[in-house]
Formats: sequence, C-alpha cells, structure tokens
Amino acid sequence: MPPVGEWETFPFDGEMRPRRLRPPTDVDPPRAGAGGVNCVACAADDDRYMWAGERWRLLAPRPNGLPVVVLLETRDHYAEPGDLPEPMAWWFMARPARTPQLLGSFAAIWDDVLPETPDDIWSANLAQVVENFRRLVADW
Repeated sequence: MPPVGEWETFPFDGEMRPRRLRPPTDVDPPRAGAGGVNCVACAADDDRYMWAGERWRLLAPRPNGLPVVVLLETRDHYAEPGDLPEPMAWWFMARPARTPQLLGSFAAIWDDVLPETPDDIWSANLAQVVENFRRLVADW
C-alpha cells in the first residue's frame, strides 16, 4: 500500500510530517459530561436541534464544505458505544455526488478545507435529512 500522502483521498499536497506523540500521562483527563454531570448536551434546549424525539436529538453544526454533516445524540448517557440499545454511527457526513475523492476517513478533513456550502443548499440538504430521519425513527 502506498504512503497515506499518495492516497487519492488525501486532502493535501506537498511535504507534511506528523507531530511527535507525547508520552503517556498517569491519568486521562476526565470526560466532559460523564454520567450526565455538567453535560453541555443535556443542558441544551431542544430548539438548538434540527430534530428532537423522545430518545434522540439530531444536531447540525455550522455549514462547512460537505453538503451535510449531522450529529445524532442520545438523551441517555452510555459509557461506550457498545452499551447503546442499537448499533449506531454518531456522525453522518455526506459527500457531493460523483466525488469519490471525498470517500473515507478524510471526509472530516475535507469538510474543513473545502469552501463553505451556501446557506440555501445547506438548509435544503438538512430538510431532506430531517424528512428521512423522521421516517427512520418512526418505529423506535
């Protein structure tokens, strides 16, 4: 397999080098909102979300370069994804049609470096996501 800098999906040209990895510490920093204590998401009103149901809420961060990026949050706290009642992906990232270069793990980086999606297109894309999501969770 070629080096990552030669992958078609890699978003950068030119020489790059990774940062040096810092040595391990004695303890990990506390997780923000662990167990629902001082949780920013729990404290947020539903009107901050593009959709809110009994068990889930769907958040759309500000528009960036990809057509749609949304975050699905549970209302309940779980220690890890394996504790969720159903298997689930948290972040949903759409790419423009016919652009295979934006497939895969670099999609989040491309989202940061592409020009911002115009507001009218972003809003129309989010409306389609909400419509499809409502159908998906109707049975949950």
